[in-house]
Amino acid sequence: MGKKGKNEKKVKGAEKTAAKMEKKVSKRSKREEEDLESLIAEFQSLDAKKTTVVETTCPPPSPRLSASLSAHPEKDELILFGGEFFNGKKTYLYNDLFFYNIKKNSWVKSEIPNPPPPRCAHQAVAVPQGGGQLWVFGGEFASPNGEQFYHYKDLWVLHLATNTWENIKATGGPSGRSGHRMVLSKRQLLVFGGFHESTRDFIYYNDVYSFSLDTFSWSRLSPSGTGPLPRSACQMTSVPDGSGVIIYGGYSKVRVKKDVEKGTIHSDMFLLKRDGKEGQEKWSWSRVSPSGSKPPPRSGFSMAVGAAGRAVLFGGVCDEEEEETLEGDFYNDLYLYDTVKSRWFPGQLRGNKTEKKKRRRGKKGEAEGEGAEEQEAGEEAPQGPTEVVKEIVTEDGTVMTIKEVIPGAGQEEEEEEDEEEDDDSASAPLVEPCPRSSAMSAVRQGKLFLYGGMFEVGNRQFTLSDFYCLDLHKMDQWEVLVEIDPKMQEMQEWLEESDSEDEEEEEGEEAKGAEGEEDEEDSEEESEDGEDEDEHPAVQEGETVTDYQARTEQYWTGLARNNMGPDVKDKKVAKVALAMAKVFYEDQ
Repeated sequence: MGKKGKNEKKVKGAEKTAAKMEKKVSKRSKREEEDLESLIAEFQSLDAKKTTVVETTCPPPSPRLSASLSAHPEKDELILFGGEFFNGKKTYLYNDLFFYNIKKNSWVKSEIPNPPPPRCAHQAVAVPQGGGQLWVFGGEFASPNGEQFYHYKDLWVLHLATNTWENIKATGGPSGRSGHRMVLSKRQLLVFGGFHESTRDFIYYNDVYSFSLDTFSWSRLSPSGTGPLPRSACQMTSVPDGSGVIIYGGYSKVRVKKDVEKGTIHSDMFLLKRDGKEGQEKWSWSRVSPSGSKPPPRSGFSMAVGAAGRAVLFGGVCDEEEEETLEGDFYNDLYLYDTVKSRWFPGQLRGNKTEKKKRRRGKKGEAEGEGAEEQEAGEEAPQGPTEVVKEIVTEDGTVMTIKEVIPGAGQEEEEEEDEEEDDDSASAPLVEPCPRSSAMSAVRQGKLFLYGGMFEVGNRQFTLSDFYCLDLHKMDQWEVLVEIDPKMQEMQEWLEESDSEDEEEEEGEEAKGAEGEEDEEDSEEESEDGEDEDEHPAVQEGETVTDYQARTEQYWTGLARNNMGPDVKDKKVAKVALAMAKVFYEDQ
């Protein structure tokens, strides 16, 4: 009794501390959020002027991360909503709505009156009732400079049968937050965790709320047992029989000094179990120790749920924090979790190595053994693929690396028949999604679909708009639906704060003048760029990329030096020069 009483006191003490912190954060962020509410109101007033539904066939959505991608409950379609884009200085938030037709491989933009205001890091869940509905809760809005945040606590439903948005006014729900998780369990939407951040403070949550799809009412759950620590961006998966949900991983941070924060990547797992009759449920937390090959710690991974409650985890980032720097290893590996057997195994593609692909050199881990039994019995292990690295150089000298994996021949020369089959598959390069975090994923028709996300090179962030799918039954290769457009990535402008007052003064002078003058300058720059391209050394007929680089080395080195400045080391300039020559060669 004494030990139990002490534990209960600790829990109550932690709850009181969390409540005080939430009150403190709410008070300090109230003024910030009031400022942003006026901006949000402007967006809503513009949307209110739309009175009819307009559906337009369109190209794939623009680059973004932290959007929601959901499988349509009735049709062979995917639904993408919201998201964000950051160019180094300005944050763009979206509330656009897209439908992807899987059979036609086509996108439609649907403009429906009175949508939710722009947001990212929200949650969306598709349910089959009422002809199909998409429920959206919470998320985040940021000021254009990214220094102020507004966290939503609103609940919306998109009625897919009638193409109408409805704002559900239900009291007693979760406080404003983003980075939370929401899943369907029987006829309830369960919301767990998330965080709320203001300019000076932040708080992470581990509370659980339930929204009834029958009564349209919220209730806060009070599970027994010891649950997960507060966190955001975890994996939340419903158990197939509806008896509960699995929580895995996530991220949180604490302030260790006045201006120093320390992040924690969680890798623990819990079961939130439901017992009792409907309307009289009792909930309880318990720790889960899964078997198999567990993913290495990471945050920002993408998660989708396939058939029979099998969760699919893709990518993410593992940040290495030092006192003044933050560097991350980005992943593009797959792990699958069987909720029935409580077992992890790596999602190895047939013909691929078991090594995780990391963007940084020299830190490749192995994911061994556990996924092998998923392959057919008697299947011989083919040779490992060849990794081809393409480098794209932006105007400021940043090198963006894109990896392609070309499968090996597969068998020894004496096995001629098998070799012929492998040659057929090797004739077309096999492209895998590059390492990334905060991508959008969904499963439909037994296929995993993956869209967008981001990765970083130095201090620069690249936001993606590529699109892939993977047959989870065959597990053979990724199908590229929208490939990375190197030119688009090269043109993705990255703006940074000036490092000196002189630069700021120059920017201020350049900023003066009418918009027409700015447009004129832009057009002049474009024409100059076009002229520069015409002046690049031409590729000669039959010339290989290596020959071209050797012949034009002096030219490209000079151009790289002009772009990068006199203080950059020769070795780095030479590397950029080679990459520039290669990019130009491949564009011809």
